Formats: sequence, C-alpha cells, structure tokens
Amino acid sequence: MKTATDQARAKRSRGAATPAAAATRTAAVQAKAHDVVLQVRDLAVDIRTHRGTVRAVNSVAFEARAGETLALLGESGCGKSMTAKALAGIMDPVCDLADGEIVLNGTDLASLSARERLKFAGPELGIVFQDALTALNPVYTVGTQLGEAFRIHRGLNAKEARFEAIDLMKRVGIPEPESRVNSYPHQFSGGMRQRILIAMAVALNPRLLIADEPTTALDVTVQAQIMQLLRKLREEGQMAVILITHDLAVVAEEADSVAVMYAGNVVESGPVSEVFADPRHPYTKGLLESVPVHLERGAKLKSIAGSPPELHDIPAGCVYQSRCPLVQDICRAERPVLRPVAGARTPDARNPLGGSAVAGDPVNIPSGKEPRPARTAACHFSEEINNV
Repeated sequence: MKTATDQARAKRSRGAATPAAAATRTAAVQAKAHDVVLQVRDLAVDIRTHRGTVRAVNSVAFEARAGETLALLGESGCGKSMTAKALAGIMDPVCDLADGEIVLNGTDLASLSARERLKFAGPELGIVFQDALTALNPVYTVGTQLGEAFRIHRGLNAKEARFEAIDLMKRVGIPEPESRVNSYPHQFSGGMRQRILIAMAVALNPRLLIADEPTTALDVTVQAQIMQLLRKLREEGQMAVILITHDLAVVAEEADSVAVMYAGNVVESGPVSEVFADPRHPYTKGLLESVPVHLERGAKLKSIAGSPPELHDIPAGCVYQSRCPLVQDICRAERPVLRPVAGARTPDARNPLGGSAVAGDPVNIPSGKEPRPARTAACHFSEEINNV
C-alpha cells in the first residue's frame, strides 16, 4: 500500500508531464542559458491622493539575473517597496501601474490582468515581506499556510500538502518540523517566523525571489542566519534575487549588483564592487560617507543634510537638487537621465549580451542581444563627484 508521501510524489511526477510543468522547466533552462530572468523597463507607478495624483516610481529600469542578487538601495520612502509591489502585482487599490514593462521569463506581467498574473505568483515569482508577524495569518497553523501553494498550484490534498510543508520547514532549518507544523505564527520567534515566510516564498521554486527588507527588527546574529539561508536557496535553485534594503553592509556582503533609488528614481546602478568603490552620483557618495568607519571618539558623524522631497513637491529638475553639494542651474532646469559613466566596464562574462558603453548616451534596458552598459548614473556632474 502506498503511503501519503508516495502518493504525493507520484502526483508531482504526473504533474511534471503537464504542459505547464514542461513550460516551467523550459523557462528554467532558458534562464540558466541566457542569464536574464527579469527585465524592468520604464516602470512608473502613480498614487491617487486627496491632493491629486503623485508619481511614486518614475521610469525605473533594471534587470535581475539567475543565481545573482540585485539590491535596491536607498532611504525609507524612496520607492523601493513600491517597486517590489508593482513587480509582484500586489499594489494598494489607490495605486496604478502608469507605464512600463515587467518582463519575467519572456512574459510581460504588466500587460496581464490580475487573474492572469495569479498563475505566476509562486511558480515564477515569490516575495518575502519585511514583517513576518503581520504577513502571516494568525488564525491558521503554519502548516496550513505553507501547504496552500501546493493545494492551489499542484492540486494536492490537505494530507499531501502537509508533508510538503514539513519538507519546506526542514529546508529552511526549522527544528522539529513534524510537531511544529501544527503551531501558530505567534508561537515562533521572530527569526523562525522569517524562515517560514521564506519557505512560503520558495515553496514552488520560483525563478525570481523578492526579499523586502527580510532582516528588519531581527538581531544581528539572526540577520546573518537569514541572509545565509537566502544565499543558500539562491544558489540551490539558481534564482534571481531582488534584495530591498537600506543596509549598506548587507548590500556589500550579499549583492552582485545595485540600483540606488531616490525619490522614486534610479539614480545610479552597476556592480556593487564598482559602485561602492567609485560612486558617480552625489547621493550614493553621501550614503557611503555616512557609514562611520575608523572614526575616533568624539569625531563628527557625516550625514546627508535634509530629507527626500514629498511626492507632491518633486522638483522639475534633478530630484536630488535640494541636498546636493554640486547643484548648478542646469540641475534645477533639466532632469538628468541614466547614462553610462566614463570608464564603465564593457560587458564581459557576467554580461554575455556583449557590446560596449559610450559615456553620454541615454540608457534603455535592452531586449534580445542589444548591449547593456555595466555602470550608469543620473547626474550632470558624474565625472566631478569624487573631486568634492
């Protein structure tokens, strides 16, 4: 007689032969072959308020690659989480996707209806929220919540889904999963709840994982454990990971590339090692200089004066002009666009699309085999940054 575990495995095997499963395998092979999993082009999000419509995300463009981590970096309120919600299709009712393309494994999610996007949530895209206690449902056991994806997407019954939930809990390092699968979220520590959220996000082995400040409110030791877990899962599944954070140390340690956001705009992007060693936007430089390194007791801490502009008061020119030490008349009159910076690396083995960057040319994230520059910045004076 077959056990419930055997039956679950048989059902998964039968499901693997379906067209949907075959398409998933094909997409996974293509993602490994071509590297690019997600391409975001000219993404714009509007919010309807009682004072009128404001633009929260403006012309954002980047790409995420299989087996790599892209960090979205910036202060609170710069549009990082709103960008993530737009990618996942979980924006609030007052938000509208105003423009742009979100191409995930060849499918433009922005062109799909809400119902059509549901089939991508889980098998193709997973998201880890920053507050596990509010993200998890307090009235259902974690086993029920972990098994939901298997019941919906793979058609497993409750008993089969429970076995899958136990396997997931083992995978993310939760001790005694056979007994704890029947526990409720409040019965776990903050770090264990975060592991459960991660397990839910990777349950169906998505090609893209969005981690929205996954270590918020956790102590340093637990933060390290969570980041190590995300790294392990990324390497095992060759997932593309988008890590949203304002922690420069986490970005330096975990990310391969970074997109620095300010007031809903990407102001600089490129490989982490290059951006941190040679920032080409005054905001990026200000963030890096605000980190206390080798300071003596009593020394003055550096900081960026002022705060990001309100969405109702975004200036006509450069969005950073009110805080920038290099501001000139052109900054107030003309908004800079992302352009390749002089001396940018030409694409190499990590960018198999080929081509070279020419400083001054506007940047469009490409499709097909068009060249893509490695370093970009949206500043009229990107060459003078390090002379300040």
